[in-house]
Amino acid sequence: MAERVVTVVPEDGLHARPASKFVEAANGFDAEIRVAAADGEPVNAASMLAVTSLGVAAGDDVRLTAEGADAEAALDELERILSTPEDEL
Repeated sequence: MAERVVTVVPEDGLHARPASKFVEAANGFDAEIRVAAADGEPVNAASMLAVTSLGVAAGDDVRLTAEGADAEAALDELERILSTPEDEL
């Protein structure tokens, strides 16, 4: 299992457009991907409802975990989305 901690950069955190990009990307990989607020329980990263329910804001850290054939590639892409300002996505 691969794991990373990433600081969320988009101004809206994991809401609206950044969350949609994040979930869309998570669905594109052959991996079981979970995301959690730094102090919270992990949720399915491929579920828009689960991701937005985390309440993650800009500047918060999230823990990403992935298991499967595309685990490292998935974490690379999700980290890119989370660390890119919203207007550059």
